Amino acid sequence: MTHLEKLDQYFTKHRDVHLEELNNFLRIPSISALSEHKADMTKAAEWLVTSFKDIGLEHVSIDQTDGHPVVYGDWLHAEDKPTILVYGHYDVQPVDPLELWDSAPFAPEIRDNKLYARGASDDKGQVFMHIKAVEALMQCFGELPVNVKFLIEGEEEVGSPSLEKYIIENKEKLAADLIVISDTGMQGPGQPAVCYGLRGLCGVQVDVKGAKGDLHSGLYGGGVQNPLHAIVDLLSSFRDQEGTILVEGFYDDVRPLADEERAAYEALHFDEEALKKEIDVPALFGEKGFSYLEQTWARPTLELNGLFGGFSGEGIKTVLPAEAGAKITCRLVPDQDPEDIVKKLKAHIEKHKPTGVTVTVTEFDKGKPFITPFDHPAIQAAGRSYEKVYNVPTAYIRGGGSIPIVAAFDEILDLPVVLMGFGLSTENFHAPNEHFHLENFDQGLRVIGDYYEEIKSISKEQLKK
Repeated sequence: MTHLEKLDQYFTKHRDVHLEELNNFLRIPSISALSEHKADMTKAAEWLVTSFKDIGLEHVSIDQTDGHPVVYGDWLHAEDKPTILVYGHYDVQPVDPLELWDSAPFAPEIRDNKLYARGASDDKGQVFMHIKAVEALMQCFGELPVNVKFLIEGEEEVGSPSLEKYIIENKEKLAADLIVISDTGMQGPGQPAVCYGLRGLCGVQVDVKGAKGDLHSGLYGGGVQNPLHAIVDLLSSFRDQEGTILVEGFYDDVRPLADEERAAYEALHFDEEALKKEIDVPALFGEKGFSYLEQTWARPTLELNGLFGGFSGEGIKTVLPAEAGAKITCRLVPDQDPEDIVKKLKAHIEKHKPTGVTVTVTEFDKGKPFITPFDHPAIQAAGRSYEKVYNVPTAYIRGGGSIPIVAAFDEILDLPVVLMGFGLSTENFHAPNEHFHLENFDQGLRVIGDYYEEIKSISKEQLKK
């Protein structure tokens, strides 16, 4: 019986037990953004401690940070073999609006072979799969083919504000040969993908202040600047009608796509017509000269996320509002620096500031973009493991979203990062009715178990960046 066949047999036999254990994890409302769930955060961390010890991990600890704690555990008895650092998070998003859920968000329920619960896909379900893969390897073979370290945090959904400091203070403890993260998605149903890059992020809020209070539009209209008109003029200066960003120097440091990458994206035969139907829009929109995948994976963006000011109730109110504002975020690509981009945004705002108003800019969280060459041995090993289980070629993709802590791992620990996720974009993470397709839960367990075996045959020298 092969290594993978033994794992398959174990996972099949223990499937019901594993799902009930996962359900127990999902029942804990570990919402990091809400202070009233602080005790639940501790409960989720303690659940992980028990699970780590049960599967044979050692040096298991709850490590305090400036915020919610980190849970650590390791197994380091594979002499001269590589060490994998597994990262994930046990916190989840708030559940609002609750009335849009078809079942209670913290009462897991299986419908149509999908597990519905907050955290099912992002990220408790995927963290749990790594735990059970280690359990299966230990039970089937009595040892692991490689060394493993687990680092599971409780603040990813609020931007990981405490984790970078923790990583810096624990560099020796976290020393490894590669980092594996399962907090991303597949290319589509039945189409596994290894993500080798993520976009970075920066954001600002722009507040425009006019008069000391709302003004009667009949008495003052036409003679005093209207903050709503002012902010509309300012915001329209950021992009042209084709989506090209007009902020001076915005594209200066953008790393061009390699020919091999563009060819790999074309080979995916992404169906833009199907996407239009799925999201119900008459046309797609984006920077000219790039495909949809290139636009969303490898090109930077500047998007308005919120616009506010004035009267929006029923009927009409004839006033010049005193204030207006907007929230703006930029997705960034290698080699853009979020600090540099924010400076350029501020310079653009100052240059295009309308007369008759005061404009202030507030900065939000920033995260750097990340990329690992997709021909790296650790990336290719993940592709082989996917292909053994799914029996189709693996796609090598970039992610359009941001996981800011990934870039911190890359910079501080100087390790290759392998993003091998099992979620699907349709699984409503961060939204009501979050769910996880159980076929990917089942197959993902086998992929992870095989991947640890694949890494065993790669030398530490080969794994260096």
